[in-house]
Amino acid sequence: MKEGTRQLLEKAERAIQAADVLLGAAGAEFAAGRAYYAMFYIAEALLYDRDQTFSKHGALHAAYGKEFSKSGLLDPKFHRWLLNAFALRLQEDYDAETLVSTESVEEMLEQARTFLAAAQEFLSREEQPQPPTG
Repeated sequence: MKEGTRQLLEKAERAIQAADVLLGAAGAEFAAGRAYYAMFYIAEALLYDRDQTFSKHGALHAAYGKEFSKSGLLDPKFHRWLLNAFALRLQEDYDAETLVSTESVEEMLEQARTFLAAAQEFLSREEQPQPPTG
């Protein structure tokens, strides 16, 4: 695993921890943003490990979907979760009214933890030497 990949996964872990703190202290609307960014950093790490970097969220979402969901390398639910979290983050960042519930953010955080574990497992498998064929 590349050092940049490892750093992005660690950043995702910190974003999950921050979302937990925010959920308890400041409310669901701010925690939703950190939960989304945890998933964003995970997708970014997976793509970075394949020498793909992006400066726009939409480009990263599309590349992740193509590289990992459509290819079947990872469960497509992770791509759905990423897109849903992005939509919720936008809503909470730009709407004056808080619309997200604590329960929704708790679910997002569980999804982020599951996505992180799957990414770590995937990257560990990628590092393993492949047995000779034939």
